[in-house]
Amino acid sequence: MTGAGGFIGSHLVEALVREGANVRALLRYNAAASIGNLALTAPDVLSQVKIVHGDLNDGEFVKNLVDGCEAVFHLGALIAIPYSYSAPRSYLHTNVGGTLNILEAVRACGQPLLVHTSTSEVYGSAQYVPMDEAHPLQAQSPYAATKIAADKLVESYVRSFGVRAVTVRPFNTYGPRQSARAVIPAIIGQALGRPEAIQLGATTPVRDLTFVEDTVAGFIAAASNESVVGGVYNLGTGESISVGELARTILRVMDVPARIESDAQRLRPENSEVDRLVSSNAAFTAATPWRPQVNIEEGIRRTVEFFQAHPQLLPRGSYVR
Repeated sequence: MTGAGGFIGSHLVEALVREGANVRALLRYNAAASIGNLALTAPDVLSQVKIVHGDLNDGEFVKNLVDGCEAVFHLGALIAIPYSYSAPRSYLHTNVGGTLNILEAVRACGQPLLVHTSTSEVYGSAQYVPMDEAHPLQAQSPYAATKIAADKLVESYVRSFGVRAVTVRPFNTYGPRQSARAVIPAIIGQALGRPEAIQLGATTPVRDLTFVEDTVAGFIAAASNESVVGGVYNLGTGESISVGELARTILRVMDVPARIESDAQRLRPENSEVDRLVSSNAAFTAATPWRPQVNIEEGIRRTVEFFQAHPQLLPRGSYVR
C-alpha cells in the first residue's frame, strides 16, 4: 500500500490487518523514520505491518515494493490543495509520475489487482447533482489536474495493457487522524479554545462528507468484487451539507456558542473554489454490498472525541481550506 501513513491510509492498514491481510506499507522516506498516522494505530496492528520507507518517484524501488503482492492499494499523493497553487511541479512528479511507476510495476509483477485512489475534486463544481461517474472532469486547482492525469493514466493502462485496476473516487472523507489543515479538524481546533468567533473561508460551498470507516470499507469492497475491475466508482453518501452548516453542527456537538466569521485570507483563489460536490454512489452500491453506515452527526461526534483526546494534533487557528 502506498500512502500508508496518511489519514485514510492508516485506517485502511488497520482494517486490512484486522481482516487477516499481510500488509506492506509504504511511507515516504524521512530522516526521522516517522511513520505518520500509523503511530496512532493499535500496537497489535502495527506489529503485524511491514513498514517500508521510500519514494514513489523511484521506479525501481516501486517495482521491488509491488513484487509478490496480490493487491496494491495506491493512496500515495500530495493532496493539500492550497500548496498545489505554489508548488505545482511537485504535484505533477508525485501524483502523475508516482502513479505511472505503480502502473509499470503492476505490469511487470504479474498484474496484481490495483485499487487506485482518485478524488471528487476531479469533477470541479457540480454541473448537475448528484454527480455520477459520467460528470465532466474539470480541474479547478493544479492538484485536481494531476489527479485527473493520474486517473486517465490508469484508464489507459487498463485499455492498453489489460492492467487489472479499479479507481475509487472518495468524496470528502473525514474522521479521526485527519490533517489539521482540513475543514473539520480546523473548526474543532478553534472550538477547543471556546472562542467567541470561529474563522472560516467561504461558508457556502456544499460537500458530500463520508466518514473514514465508510471510505475504507469502500476500498476493501473494491478489492473484493471482481465485477468492478476496470471501472471508476464514486464513494460518497449522496447527502450534502454546506461549510457553514457543518461548522454549526460541530459547534453544537461541542456545545460551543461561537459565532461564525469569514476571513478573506482563508479564501481560495478566484475561480478555484469548488461550489458543490454531491455524489451519486448508485453504480458502486449496485455492483458491491457497500453502503455508507455513519451519518454526519455520529461521524462528527466520533471525530470530536478523537481530537479532544489528541489536542496536540490540532494547532489552534491553523485552518486553511
